Amino acid sequence: MEILFYHPYIAYSSLCASVELEERETWGKKIDFLLSVIGFAVDLANVWRFPYLCYKNGGGAFLIPYILFLVIAGMPLFYMELALGQYNREGAATVWKICPVFKGVGYTVIIIALYVGFYYNVIIAWSLYYLFSSMTSELPWLHCGNAWNSPNCTDPKLLNGSFLGNGTSYAKYKMTPAAEFYERGVLHLHESRGIQDLGMPRWELVLCLVAVVFLLYFSLWKGVKSSGKVVYITATMPYVVLFVLLIRGITLPGAMDGIRAYLHIDFKQLNDPKVWIDAATQIFYSLGAGFGVLIAFASYNKFDNNCYRDAILTSTVNCVTSFFSGFAIFSVLGYMAYKHGVRIEDVATEGAGLVFIIYPEAISTLPGSTFWAIVFFIMLLTLGIDSSVSYWLSSGLNDCMLCPTTGHIWLLTFCFYLMVGLSDLSSIYVLTLLDNYAAGTSILFGVLIEAIGVSWFYGVDRFSEDIERMMGFKPGLYWRLCWKFVSPTFLLVVVIASIVTSTGLSYDDYVFPSWSNVIGWGVALSSMMFVPIYAIYKFLSMPGTFKQVTLCLHPFSIVHTLLSLSPTNLFKG
Repeated sequence: MEILFYHPYIAYSSLCASVELEERETWGKKIDFLLSVIGFAVDLANVWRFPYLCYKNGGGAFLIPYILFLVIAGMPLFYMELALGQYNREGAATVWKICPVFKGVGYTVIIIALYVGFYYNVIIAWSLYYLFSSMTSELPWLHCGNAWNSPNCTDPKLLNGSFLGNGTSYAKYKMTPAAEFYERGVLHLHESRGIQDLGMPRWELVLCLVAVVFLLYFSLWKGVKSSGKVVYITATMPYVVLFVLLIRGITLPGAMDGIRAYLHIDFKQLNDPKVWIDAATQIFYSLGAGFGVLIAFASYNKFDNNCYRDAILTSTVNCVTSFFSGFAIFSVLGYMAYKHGVRIEDVATEGAGLVFIIYPEAISTLPGSTFWAIVFFIMLLTLGIDSSVSYWLSSGLNDCMLCPTTGHIWLLTFCFYLMVGLSDLSSIYVLTLLDNYAAGTSILFGVLIEAIGVSWFYGVDRFSEDIERMMGFKPGLYWRLCWKFVSPTFLLVVVIASIVTSTGLSYDDYVFPSWSNVIGWGVALSSMMFVPIYAIYKFLSMPGTFKQVTLCLHPFSIVHTLLSLSPTNLFKG
């Protein structure tokens, strides 16, 4: 028995029919789309992760694997998602009408976007709390003697190289006013023994969280029409602030030492496989492929938009921003090392410790410190809002806000209470767990399945024809080879490496209990399981023989046309 999967005329007519687009909202201007994509891709990680990775992994030498992975995997996947969303004009889940059995990966990335949105909004709330706290004549983390300070709080002026002792990292020193403001004044970690001590949410952080939700609502209340205007501020403000901070930073004593440490070249580091793994994961997370956001954003483009040019432009801007931010960060770290008489490696750190402890402390020592603190935390706020708006658009929560039903209201209420739960005493521990598991291996797995679905099941040739219908030219051989072979291989290696190198979690000196790591993997699996579960459901729900069932591996438009033209004679033999 032979199955007639494909007929050129039917395929062409059905695909052309899909080009006759249904009414769908579009971006007001092309710049709205570009700024939205840049705003999503350029997030907090560009400021608090890339500069440290570059410094730790050989400085300028780290750019070799970073740029290599950008060219062979980052850009091709970025381009693929933009083209996929623009041609089909669908979101992360419904776009899989091109190969229905893979629709589960759409649900996977939506769930991941929800998880990331939960803890991302909490980090934004912290930034907002710091912003409000900065609006005083004297910054609250400048001196000891506040209600939250411990008896061990030590004035930074007394901390120098000889006081710390050989091998003691200033970045890990927990008795400075800035460190105690963050851990005792904001998070109240001194009242928690670990992730098991939840406690009550802090009302100050809950109010900041409410303010963040309102900011998101008014950014999305008219869909992409309103969010496309908000990014004029939120996507451009970080560049202005980074430039201002850089100009101020390079005028400080010790700044050049910090920049030299950032750019030092150590090619021997390239012999370490961990450096290549860091470069691969950083380029992937930095560009943001796999969260469904790029597909969702591109779906609001005009059909003939040149998404190829957009992919090259926005991915390049993102990576240049990461590199540029390192100068603003390490000029200040050099100043901190000079001021306290320690080495650069003693003050260099990444993550929340950099933006909520080290940088605020450096700012507090400058003339006009209140102004510089306000400017810095406005930058963090805009970086966070941009990305959070993107996650809400991708997950569909904006539809719940714009067209609320009883079910939508319950969903939004549930999501808000989950975020409030992340404002309790163990918030930093829960956030650390979510950051490692909710969007770790699971997002790598999701985009791997996505790349396989598009390249091997929908087909690179068919996908290239779709792009030709939109822009008038086919992707070159390089892009087709990357989509079919290089990018999936790259992703498979990164997924395996992330699993093999996975270790138990820790936060500073606190080691997470083993049961929390089990919960973490449960969170990761809760999104990944949609891929096999939906595939099994799709196969079992299709009537007919095995060959008939395999129709769900083909585009819905082709199958629908075949069935409508000849439902009884589709199979012969």
